[in-house]
Amino acid sequence: MKGKQILSTVFSFFLVGAFAQNTQSLVEETVTHSGVQAKIEFIASDELRGRDTPSPEQNIAAKYLATRMKEWNVKTAPSMDEYRQEVNFKNVTPPKSGELIVKDSTYALGQDILLLDGNSANLEAKVVFLDYGSEEDFANAKVEGKIVVVRLGEKGEPNVRKAFRAGREKRERAAENGALALIELYSTTQISWKIIRNYIGRSSISLDMGAEKEVGIPHLWLDDSYNTGAKFFAEKVKKAELNIGGSTTERFHAYNVIGMVEGTNPDLRDEVVVYSAHYDHVGVGQPDAEGDTIYNGTRDNGIGSITVLEAAHNIAKYPLERTALFIFFTGEEKGLLGSKWFVEHPVVPLESIVMCFNSDNAGYNDTSITTIIGLERTTATEAFMTAGKTYGLGTIADQMPDQNLFDRSDQVSFAAKGIPAVMYSMGMTAFDDEVLKYYHQAGDNPDSVDYDYLFKFTKAYVHACRMVGNMPERPYWTEGDKYYDAGEELYKTQ
Repeated sequence: MKGKQILSTVFSFFLVGAFAQNTQSLVEETVTHSGVQAKIEFIASDELRGRDTPSPEQNIAAKYLATRMKEWNVKTAPSMDEYRQEVNFKNVTPPKSGELIVKDSTYALGQDILLLDGNSANLEAKVVFLDYGSEEDFANAKVEGKIVVVRLGEKGEPNVRKAFRAGREKRERAAENGALALIELYSTTQISWKIIRNYIGRSSISLDMGAEKEVGIPHLWLDDSYNTGAKFFAEKVKKAELNIGGSTTERFHAYNVIGMVEGTNPDLRDEVVVYSAHYDHVGVGQPDAEGDTIYNGTRDNGIGSITVLEAAHNIAKYPLERTALFIFFTGEEKGLLGSKWFVEHPVVPLESIVMCFNSDNAGYNDTSITTIIGLERTTATEAFMTAGKTYGLGTIADQMPDQNLFDRSDQVSFAAKGIPAVMYSMGMTAFDDEVLKYYHQAGDNPDSVDYDYLFKFTKAYVHACRMVGNMPERPYWTEGDKYYDAGEELYKTQ
């Protein structure tokens, strides 16, 4: 019996090795050193002027990605008649003046209060304090016709980025229950009020979900640096006056670029793997020491875009057992907006998507490895490890958990819906000087990267794409992951 087990193990090892070797030969049929370099040099060229959202040059990049896929016979998604998915945006310029009057105090807009969202207001109303503004807090209160005041974010969670998301949920609860305005008390020390004031006070780009999706009540942050606001509003404030002038809104659109290759296995083709990258960057900005004003975005994320484009070429020629969906997102640099739009307007049912394999980068400081953000979070770990090893690259997990990188790139839009997801990145062990030298800098030009490394890196990505698309068992979250329950909810009918 023991001898049979040994033979079985040896045979399985042989099959895995043979499978990987065959995958390698297919990858090398289409991925070439000159091809990788030429594509990167185009998409990160000065002529595309940093691919800002929106810009004519970003539209050129979208056209390039679409026409290459068409050349290779990558199909459009069944629900689309072209490769581009229109994404609707709005650019909101906040009002220049406004005030909140509470008892004998007047708080000025842009100094003491900041408008995050909502329409103009000229109202005087009763005030109700609801602690953190949780569902339970709202369920136990009558807020119709009142101004709701709450603490910032969620209890026990100091992260300001997460406070934005929590605030949107509170605003929706307030509006649904008939409140006239929502005020959050900004008392965190994580980011000072002075810094956040300069950030929030500028015009901002967001998704335009249509009037029926918009919550019109004013949503403000109030400076509570001394952390006295909760007691003050809970015990002493009965009513307040709010006067906010109207903001201006400019609407426009840009494009996600999407292609599809149908799977070959009748039992697996209904399972879709998303291979994605954002192709936008930050455009033209302040000149550097050399006078360069074009922020080319070679590392972030021209390289990521080209890895996905190379995968589309390869998989179109040699389709996988599962269906492959290639997505190039717009508006990532504006707040992951292209991917957020996609998961709300999917071109295939979300529950049919079994994984998002996203390719995104800040930079690299180690050319002997790839870094997989979320490596240990799904059951596809072995595929990523094997792919890297095939081309002489080690594979490491996230070495910078304090940076919260998983939740700062497009894969999180899928993860939040429950779809298993990881982020494929160049070798990065820290946000050190080597990375920061180029990250969102004008010097991030196509001639500043190591193409020998990028050739191996790209082949490893395409190799991993093939392995995930052909896995016998569908990839899934590792049990206990924070998105595991969302996955259980999404796929519960399957």
